[in-house]
Amino acid sequence: MFTMICLFTISIPVVNNLTAKGVENHLKSLPLPPDTELAASVSRADKLTGNGNGMQYFGAILLRSELTLDELETFYSQYRRTEWECNVVSQKEPGLDFLDYYDELRFSQYEDVPGNFYIVYSWGDGGEPFVTWDLRGH
Repeated sequence: MFTMICLFTISIPVVNNLTAKGVENHLKSLPLPPDTELAASVSRADKLTGNGNGMQYFGAILLRSELTLDELETFYSQYRRTEWECNVVSQKEPGLDFLDYYDELRFSQYEDVPGNFYIVYSWGDGGEPFVTWDLRGH
């Protein structure tokens, strides 16, 4: 019984990290618009923004593109099923400023590289009991 409890406890962050990685991989699997290249990608399962308790699953891809923000928004809107998916923002520095609680999540590949950069990001959903029992969400 002790072994099962230990294995369950260890599996919680692993499952949540894999859930966030799935959000990242989904974004990477989407076709790229013309004149656009994938520069990097990241994912994180943690408490990243907002108040209260709860796990959040975040995935993002960094794009270098000759398209405008509006053109990229239009392109990725066809893949958006909810307001939490395939959001596009302009990227001016390596860090992700809109994440309240995780300053270390950044695109190191972005530094000192010329071009127009954009982030396409999504928030994912996790399942019970992994959402509730991960201490990172509290």
